[in-house]
Amino acid sequence: MRVALFVACFNDALFPGTGRAVTALLERLGHEVVFPPGQTCCGQMHWTTGYQREAADLARRFTTVFAGHDAVVTPSASCAATVRAAYARIARADGDAELERAAAGLAVHELSEFLVDVLGVTDVGAYFPHRVAYHPTCHSLRTLRLGDRPLRLLRAVRGLELVELPAAEECCGFGGTFAMKNADVSVAMVADKVRHVRGTCADVLCAADNACLAHIGGALSRLRGGVRVMHLAEILAATGAPAAAGRS
Repeated sequence: MRVALFVACFNDALFPGTGRAVTALLERLGHEVVFPPGQTCCGQMHWTTGYQREAADLARRFTTVFAGHDAVVTPSASCAATVRAAYARIARADGDAELERAAAGLAVHELSEFLVDVLGVTDVGAYFPHRVAYHPTCHSLRTLRLGDRPLRLLRAVRGLELVELPAAEECCGFGGTFAMKNADVSVAMVADKVRHVRGTCADVLCAADNACLAHIGGALSRLRGGVRVMHLAEILAATGAPAAAGRS
C-alpha cells in the first residue's frame, strides 16, 4: 500500500524522530511511505482558539495536499481527530460546501488504528525490553475512541512489560493552549499525572501524542523522575539494534 505520512507540525518541528519511526515501521511491514511536501498545520489551534477563517484556510490546504492518496497516516491522535471531527464544522462555519465534501473523502488514520484496523496486524516485529506504561491522551480516548488498540500493539512487543497506569483516563493538563491560558490548573493536573506515572515504576511512558508527552516529560524531568517518555511509534519501530532512544 502507498501511504501518505502526515507528520503533524508539532512533531516536524520538535520530534522529527517520531516521523522517521513511523516511516521505518511501515516500510518494515512492506508499505511505501510518501511525504507530501506541501503539508503544514492541520489548523487545530486556530480552530480551538476562535480563528475560524485561518482554520478554514489550513483545512483547504490539507485536503488539497492529501487528496488522492489511498491512506493518510499520522502519529498525532489530536491532529487526526481535528481532520475527522472538526473539518466538517470548520467548512460549515466558513460556508464552504466543497471543503466539507473534500474532508469527507479523506481517509486519515491515527497510527495504531491504521495498523490494527486497516492492516490487521498487532505484532509488528518490535523488540523493546523495558517496563512501559501507556497514557491514553484525551483526543485518542474521547474523540478517536482508540480503545485498546495501542495496548494490543504494546502487548505484542517482545521483551516489553506493560504496566497499568492508575487513573489513566485523567487528562494530563496540556490541552494545547489550555496549558498557557490556565497554567495553574494545568500544573496541578500534570502533577497528579506524574505522581501516577512514578507509582508504576515504569522505565518509559508512551502515548499517541507527543504534545502530551512533552508536557508530562517536562514535569518528570524537573522532578528527576527517572522515567523516559516515548511516542508509541518509536517503541513499535524498535528492534533492539540500535537501541531505541527516549526523551527524559
